[in-house]
Order: sequence, then C-alpha cells, then structure tokens
Amino acid sequence: MRVIVQRVSRAAVWIDNEIVGKINQGLLVLVGFNANDNKSNVDWMCNKLLGLRIFQDENEKMNLSVQDVNGGILLASNFTLYGDAQKGFRPSFIEAARPEIAIPLYEYMLDALNNSEILIQSGKFGAMMDIELVNSGPVTIFIEK
Repeated sequence: MRVIVQRVSRAAVWIDNEIVGKINQGLLVLVGFNANDNKSNVDWMCNKLLGLRIFQDENEKMNLSVQDVNGGILLASNFTLYGDAQKGFRPSFIEAARPEIAIPLYEYMLDALNNSEILIQSGKFGAMMDIELVNSGPVTIFIEK
C-alpha cells in the first residue's frame, strides 16, 4: 500500500466537469494498493494519516495532525503509484492490485476514515479524475506499508 499525502489549503476532485469531493485545509491522499495488501495495512495507514503531525502549531513547528486542526481528508485512488518506469519509457503497472482486490480495500479505507470526527471526501475508484489542489508549504509525504 502506497500513499502520497499532500498538506493542502484546499483541494477538489472533478469527474466529468463536476466536483465530487472537496475540502478546505487538510490532506489530499492519493492511495494505491497491491495484491498483498489487506485490511490490517489499511487500518495502519488510516491511523497514520489521522495522527500524522504535519500542520504547524503556534510556534510554526509541524506538530499538529489533521484532527488537531479540524481539517479534512480528500481520498483518491491512484493505481499509478505502483508504476515501474525503470525499464524503457512506458511504465509497468503489474504490481498494482486488480480491481477485485483494490475496490474492497478502498471502500474499507473510506469507511474506516469516516469513523473519525473529521470531514472525509473522496473521488471515485477507477474514474478519470481531475484533482485541483493548493499544496500548503509545500508539504508532500510518501508513505508505504
């Protein structure tokens, strides 16, 4: 399981010229799954995302979590996180989980995050999405489990 986490002042997901998910301050999370991922990986990642201290406190130190700042999380599936471009010029996505594995894990992740007290928004699995964001900082973190 791989995620790219971006601290944002705002972000939105568009599908067919319509906003389907939108947050103000918070985290834009791009998530990719591989065939070996399971619910335990997702639980670990959700805990990590909710507790990740990348927002500034009153001393301008990254010491606050998305929960501490009452931010939101915008989650979007992204199988291309498992793109391997070491050989040639066309990436291979053989390590990315097939939809029959990835869709249930994505839905489980959304449900798990929705159990938190913060706003959770999402894109749509497998859809062609346009993601608009303002990366605050910029702060971008790669996490793999």
